[in-house]
Parts: sequence; C-alpha cells; structure tokens
Amino acid sequence: MPDARTWIPYCGEAPTPEFWLSRWNLDPVLWVGLLLAAAALWLPWRGLKAATPGQRRSLRWAWGAAVLLYVSPLCALSSAFFTVRVVHHMALVLVVAPLMAHGLAPWLRRLPVPLWLCTAVAAVAFWTWHVPGPYAAAMSSHAVYALMQLSLLGSATWFWLAVNRSDPMRALAAILVTTVLMGLLGALITFAARPLYEPHFASSLSWGFSPLEDQQLAGIVMWAPGSIAYLLAAVWIGWRWLRAERPRALTADAA
Repeated sequence: MPDARTWIPYCGEAPTPEFWLSRWNLDPVLWVGLLLAAAALWLPWRGLKAATPGQRRSLRWAWGAAVLLYVSPLCALSSAFFTVRVVHHMALVLVVAPLMAHGLAPWLRRLPVPLWLCTAVAAVAFWTWHVPGPYAAAMSSHAVYALMQLSLLGSATWFWLAVNRSDPMRALAAILVTTVLMGLLGALITFAARPLYEPHFASSLSWGFSPLEDQQLAGIVMWAPGSIAYLLAAVWIGWRWLRAERPRALTADAA
C-alpha cells in the first residue's frame, strides 16, 4: 500500500483544495534573489547595453516565469500533484531556459557549446530527476531540490545556446533526439503499472485523484505537450532557415 508519510518539500506541504490559492511562497532568500534580478533587469544598468532590446525582453519574461513557478500558488500545487511538478519542470526547460539562452547570449558568447554534449547532458539531467529515487531525495531536502532546479535549468539553457549557435540541420537533429527522449520517458511513466513517486502517494487523494492517476496524467503531459513544444521549436528553426535561404535561391536563379 502507498506510504502515507508526510512530505514537506521546498514549496511546502501539499495543500488542500480549500487553501492552495493562499499558498504564496514567501522564502526570503528567493525574494532577495528575485528583487536583485529585477533591479538588474529594469534599472538603467550599463551592462545591459550589451544586449539587444529583444534579449532584454527575453530576460524579463524569464524573470516573470520564475515568479510564476516559484512564488505563486503553482509552487505549492506542485507538492500535491506530480502532474504539476512535471508542468513546472517542462516550463523550466521549454520556457525559462530558451528565454535565458537568448537573453544571456552576449555574456555567454565565449562559453563552449558542443551540440551533442549539451544535448546529452540536458537529457541525462531531465531523466535523472524523474527517476523515483532522486526525485524523492529532492522532495525531502531543500539543498537537493535546489540542485535539481539549477541542474535542469542550467543544462537546458546550455542546450538551447548550442541549438541557437548550430546550423539548422544539426539543430533540428538535436531537437528531434530530445523530443524522442522526452516522449520515451513520458511513455514509461504513463504505462507504469504502479505508483512510482513516493512523495505523491497520498498528496493527491484530497483532490480526488489516486497517485496512479496523477502519475499517468503527468506522463501524458510530458509525452504529448512536451513533444509539441519541441516540434514548434523545430518549425521555427525550419521557417527561419527557409527564409534565409530564399534570397540565395532567387539570386542563383537570376544568375
């Protein structure tokens, strides 16, 4: 039978339906970090002149997404549902990371970004933190939770930096590999015959969901929307590639 042990991860104990909207994260360390980041992004800081307006907007959008993920009641809800935790992680690697990769490009231009190494590191990080053992460790230790979040964000940002710097064919290949790996992980979670994630064995029951139902929905979310997000990134790269090649083709035809 599922263990009814109480888990209190970084976002707090799993909330009940009556109180989750009041569960804002007031961690002073987090707030200091966010306020310092806001000051750096919105005050007239000379260092921001290295970035284009679009890159500055990307960093500000990334800041806003971080507030949503770590301050709003969505953070507490991720303690109740493994599905919400998966959404949280996907937002981290598919929204915050590419925004940061674009926004921080002027300061990271000297960082080496071998595409296939970046792809492998990002995939290993994502798979590792969705193995039941490491996941449970992150849900029972603030330090391990911080390691999980930083490694997911850091490896995904590195991956998107590598994609942005690569030629379109190699970038599309890396995105395809990443899509397949995320879809495979989502399928394994979806079709597991029993609940695997101990921190959520009891947390979703007050919401009317069994832990297995929560886990299956999480796997489907990772499998389908995750694959669609990478597909959209591939379409964007392909569209930019075709747009760049069109003038060359017209010039060649004219010649």
